[in-house]
Amino acid sequence: MNVTDVTTERIYNFSAGPAILPEPVLRQAQRDLFSLPGVGMSVLELSHRGKVFEGILEKTQQDLAALLGIPSNYKILFLQGGASMQFSMIAMNFLPRTGSADYINTGEWSKKAIKEAKRVGTVHVAGTSEETNFDRIPSQQELSFSSGAAYVHYTSNNTIFGTEFSYVPSVGRHHLVCDMSSDILSGPIDVSRFSLIYAGTQKNMGPAGATCCIICDDFLETAAEGLHTMLDYKVMASNNSLYNTPPCFTIYMVGLVAKYLLDEGGLTVMAERNRKKAAVIYDAIDSSDGFYRGHARPDSRSRMNITFRLPSEELEKRFVAESESAGFSGLKGHRSVGGLRASVYNAFPLAGCEALAQFMDGFRRGA
Repeated sequence: MNVTDVTTERIYNFSAGPAILPEPVLRQAQRDLFSLPGVGMSVLELSHRGKVFEGILEKTQQDLAALLGIPSNYKILFLQGGASMQFSMIAMNFLPRTGSADYINTGEWSKKAIKEAKRVGTVHVAGTSEETNFDRIPSQQELSFSSGAAYVHYTSNNTIFGTEFSYVPSVGRHHLVCDMSSDILSGPIDVSRFSLIYAGTQKNMGPAGATCCIICDDFLETAAEGLHTMLDYKVMASNNSLYNTPPCFTIYMVGLVAKYLLDEGGLTVMAERNRKKAAVIYDAIDSSDGFYRGHARPDSRSRMNITFRLPSEELEKRFVAESESAGFSGLKGHRSVGGLRASVYNAFPLAGCEALAQFMDGFRRGA
């Protein structure tokens, strides 16, 4: 390909994942890709057993711990297989075949986690919004936990339906497990309330290729024995994610993102930015006299994934086509629900939300 054929101008990327990354991170990775300073080789070529990569891994873990306020009795792991692999690993490690676990069902990813857990043991659905097509988050008062549950699992943000928990469920003495794939690092959290947090890296943390797991030592000690090696949290933890070759480049990129977020002021700053960005698009929906209809109820709206419909599928198809011509990418809704979806993760700029709101207003007037 001739270099003149390469597009270098950035467009507004609303993709749900793999998603937009901070421009300073991309530029540093570009500078260091051919030869990491002082090393003489690309980060893509580093041995995971060498001191250079061990230093990258350690610094990434340290910066994530600083960002999230992770207590010292937690391990930070980088595993492969995506968050979907964790659906199985969590049950295999912590759900006894004669026991049960509680799951809060708020969307497609919760349903998939439940499906995999049922292969291991009994699942009790502690709360659900399936009866209204997952347009809301169940309140704390609606949740019902079983007394002997090995753990309680929930998904904090639902990318497909555009809902997000505004609270951390109170689960008593139960272990709390959370899939934070699409809203981790979007604001402060109290990690000490969780026994295990897991998140695919391809939304707010970095590129695709790894799942970050933050797991409490006490919970880790309860894991089953004799599991297949690569599906055993204890093996992964005792080897600091280095039992086999880890996703080295993804970990390096997560480290760059973590440093960037610290330099920007941390997660309190990011939370306020994300609130403002989402409000711009929700205001465009709410002020459209019903032309745009948000899927999620106002009290359950996601800051990360804004889902909405138009009066007809024909208009939705036209909206997608015209938005792409206007420099917006990734606005088509998930295939299972249709409609439109604007994903505005940490790295997405406020200017892009403002530009989309302006486009939405113009499209409505011309429809």
